[in-house]
Amino acid sequence: MLYSSTQNASEVVSAAQAIAQGISKDGGLFVPQSFPKYDEKDFRELLKKDYKGRAEKIFSDYLTDFTAEEIEDCVEKAYTAEKFGGENPAPMAYTQLGGVDLNILELWHGPTCAFKDMALQILPHLLTKSLKKTCDGKDAVILVATSGDTGKAALEGFKDVEHTKIIVFYPVDGVSPMQKHQMNTQEGGNVTVCAIKGNFDDAQTGVKKIFTTPSISEKLAENNMLFSSANSINWGRLLPQIVYYISSYCDMVNERKIAFGDKINVVVPTGNFGNILASYYASLMGLPVARFICASNSNNVLTDFINTGVYDKNRQFYTTISPSMDILVSSNLERLLYKLSGNSDKTTREWMTALKTGGRYEVGDDVKAVMNEKFYGGFCDDAQTKRTISRLFEEQGYLCDTHTAVAVSVYEEYVEKTGDNTPAVIASTASPYKFSKAVLEAVAPDAELPETEFDMVDMLNSITKMPVPAPLAGLKGKQTRFSDVTEVDKMPEYVLSALSVE
Repeated sequence: MLYSSTQNASEVVSAAQAIAQGISKDGGLFVPQSFPKYDEKDFRELLKKDYKGRAEKIFSDYLTDFTAEEIEDCVEKAYTAEKFGGENPAPMAYTQLGGVDLNILELWHGPTCAFKDMALQILPHLLTKSLKKTCDGKDAVILVATSGDTGKAALEGFKDVEHTKIIVFYPVDGVSPMQKHQMNTQEGGNVTVCAIKGNFDDAQTGVKKIFTTPSISEKLAENNMLFSSANSINWGRLLPQIVYYISSYCDMVNERKIAFGDKINVVVPTGNFGNILASYYASLMGLPVARFICASNSNNVLTDFINTGVYDKNRQFYTTISPSMDILVSSNLERLLYKLSGNSDKTTREWMTALKTGGRYEVGDDVKAVMNEKFYGGFCDDAQTKRTISRLFEEQGYLCDTHTAVAVSVYEEYVEKTGDNTPAVIASTASPYKFSKAVLEAVAPDAELPETEFDMVDMLNSITKMPVPAPLAGLKGKQTRFSDVTEVDKMPEYVLSALSVE
């Protein structure tokens, strides 16, 4: 299988090259030229496998330049019971709210308690093997822009991995205290963390600019280094996310929650669009998905786009209690638009250029029609997010984080508006303890909150009796290693300095 750039179809690379390079030289994103098709026999075989077995099957169909032994090695090292607290790293939880069944796909049982672990525990293994195939002898410099969860998950995944260095940028006021503490206390001799004076979109734009500046890449090459990415623009990040949607369907069939062949809906709290795109790609392979429900917070640029066909980032930016979704430029939407435009690199390039120069573009009626048929966009504000957390805990004893609550709230609205009771898989993206202050305010609105994040964790645990994940409990008392803050326009100089490159 080969991969093309969304903005230059003539740039065709292998899977290993796509993963090692991270982003196309023209700034486009790598996409598979075709999608493997799974029939009834394939899905029945997947039902018999565990998560690792399903992952190996799916990876082998996309990473055709990897051997079966290489793929098995990556999967075995990534999805261990020690790292994910059990043999199934993505278990289902079944509950309901207001008479609506909730099939919650818990993606946060990994070492950083966020869904990014599902991809970022395996990406370092995929990347190091890709580098050996394509650029043997070079060190990879991993640049990451994060709105909270990707940063820590990438740092943890790449910590002390040979022939890699990782630099993470995050918005100084745009992540939760727990997320900030997770990143700034990160261990590892090859890691660097820096805050920027701006929001996530500024960080993401800055990283993309560094990637595509030839003079910087040339300086790295002179020092036997090359850039790669751990953001969801990297195909090695997106591919592992396809696995958990297919696996969740198999689990629901095996647990008799649905019959084999039944259609499902997928509900995803999303900012950068990678997570929901993975479920769409799974549907192209044969997963029977009827509707993709895209849940946003007050930064509802995706809701407006799905409803109107106009993408316009020229709007107020909100800092919310679901910070991983505080995004106005959804980079993975480019991959969907490429597919819906009939794989037209010219059309996709025109849209992305319009976004870059004017902050706005509008798709044609043909693309709007597909969006309206397959996607539903909804959003909720912080007050509604807290009400959802409170109701779900009070009625069912189920505690969720602020991002999952956005998904549940939008799904409730969807069912009420449409009457569609198709069973839905709801992606739960983080432990509630990563956002203790907001969750506490939801379940104990009259309580006087303690000053420190860890005291809030203890208080939330005392009130709810829900166990604190070991990786978060272990952060208490860890010393801060990183405290740098830089201007957005100084990011290139910061990267070169951190790498000791002149």
